[in-house]
Amino acid sequence: MDRSRRILPRRTLLAAAAAFAAGPRNSWAATPRVLAWEDLIPPGVPMAQIIGEGTIDVFKDTWLPVFDENATKLHKDLDGAYVKMPGYMLPFDISAAGVTSFLMVPYAGACIHTPPPPANQLVFVETKKPWQTDRMWDPVWVTGRMRHEIQSTTLADIGYAMDAEVIEAYEW
Repeated sequence: MDRSRRILPRRTLLAAAAAFAAGPRNSWAATPRVLAWEDLIPPGVPMAQIIGEGTIDVFKDTWLPVFDENATKLHKDLDGAYVKMPGYMLPFDISAAGVTSFLMVPYAGACIHTPPPPANQLVFVETKKPWQTDRMWDPVWVTGRMRHEIQSTTLADIGYAMDAEVIEAYEW
C-alpha cells in the first residue's frame, strides 16, 4: 500500500477536526432558561406570605409594606443558572458610554415611585458592554448567569445578582 495515500486522509481528517473545534461555539452554547418574575420566588412560598400587612402613610398617601422572612427566600435552583428575563432598568452606574450596572425591577417605577418590591423580586445587573440609554426605566431582556447575592442599598434589599452577557430592548 502506498504510504502517501494513507497520510493524506489523516491530515485531512486532522485539519477538519481542528477547524471544527476552532469554529464558532454559539450553536453549542447553553440555551438560557427564560424566567418570569414569579419564578424568582421559591416553590411553595406564595406571594401572599412575602408581604405582611404594613402601614399606611396618610401624609404621603402611600402604603409601606412590611416584609417577612419569606421576602428574602431565594429560589435555590437559580443560583448559578444561565437565564434570560425581562424587566425595567433602574440605572446605578451611568456614564457617557452608557449604563454598566442597574437594578432590574418587575415594573416601571418600582423603588422610586412606590415602595420597593421584596428582595426576591429584585436583580442587581452588571455588564461589561454598556447599555446605551438616556432615560430610566428602559424595558430590557437580560441574559446571563444568575446568582444569590443579598445586598442592602439605600433603595431596597436585593436578593439576586446577574452578570449580563446580552442586553436587548424588550417590546411589551
